[in-house]
Amino acid sequence: MSIAPTPEKIFGIGFGFWGAKALLSAVELGIFTELAKRPLDLAALTQKVGLHDRGARDFFDALVALGLLDRQNGLYANSADADLFLDRAKPSYVGGLLEMANARLYGFWGALTDALKTGKPQNESKTSADLFATLYADPDRLLGFLSAMSGVSAGAAQAIAAKFPWRNYKSFVDVGAAQGMVAVTLAHAYPHLAGAGFDLPQVQPIFEEFAQRSGVADRIAFHGGNFFSDPLPTADVIIMGHILHDWDLAQKRMLLAKAYDALHKGGVLIVYEALIDDERRHNAFGLLMSLNMLIETPGGFDYTGADCQGWMREAGFAETRVEALVGPDSMVIATK
Repeated sequence: MSIAPTPEKIFGIGFGFWGAKALLSAVELGIFTELAKRPLDLAALTQKVGLHDRGARDFFDALVALGLLDRQNGLYANSADADLFLDRAKPSYVGGLLEMANARLYGFWGALTDALKTGKPQNESKTSADLFATLYADPDRLLGFLSAMSGVSAGAAQAIAAKFPWRNYKSFVDVGAAQGMVAVTLAHAYPHLAGAGFDLPQVQPIFEEFAQRSGVADRIAFHGGNFFSDPLPTADVIIMGHILHDWDLAQKRMLLAKAYDALHKGGVLIVYEALIDDERRHNAFGLLMSLNMLIETPGGFDYTGADCQGWMREAGFAETRVEALVGPDSMVIATK
């Protein structure tokens, strides 16, 4: 018996920004951090986060309905997921990425139609020719961006540490290391590894502070440079996470060739992204991420595992394979 079509899915997608903005505002207001300390009633929570009485109850109850908060006997508390991942005081906090989405991406995505019509970025690039130069010139904006990169990389870093045979290798370089989430995670998991992060020189103090705070400053080094104009540091394993999608096809191929040149014989390149599935039907997050690259960059785009393996073979790599990581992320592994 056929089921009659309904507009439920259409409305769910079309009004999805309502729930998204409720979550982003809750992160901005620090609601989950406050409730991680202790449950609070309506009046106390309203006062703690500085809301007007008119919208507070509906806002908090919407978060309950979205599964982000719980309410028992008049007291609001975090859901298990929110308590683990959205409390700024916990090392598992991933809200940095959501903070960036709130501060930057939410507004820029309002111009998606313009991006689709023009093929041009809709972010800070409208007033500056170089997005990354703009981000990296402002210390506060840079820290926010690098913290966001830690949030988006945390789960993948744990999965890469667990799934790749690191005991067979002695050294690694994380290219585009940002704050250092991947390098720190690997250093914690494998004391025998000599690790390094490679990024623009402005990143060095933020990388080193994060490594120091994480207790591995004596185990990982920072190499400053520009991967377009400078050679990459040599290593047994080179990692590129959420890097290739920033660039056009010619730049992608150039970076893969640089990685090949920098690897020791028998070395391995790991590229991880929210890879689009080869049939381009299922990983909606990866496809939407590619649209985000349309909004954010002059030529960047996301790609399938098959695409990446083809470019790797063009660069000279002999063996390639794709492995799922966590959520929408997968890694492409290539051996020299």
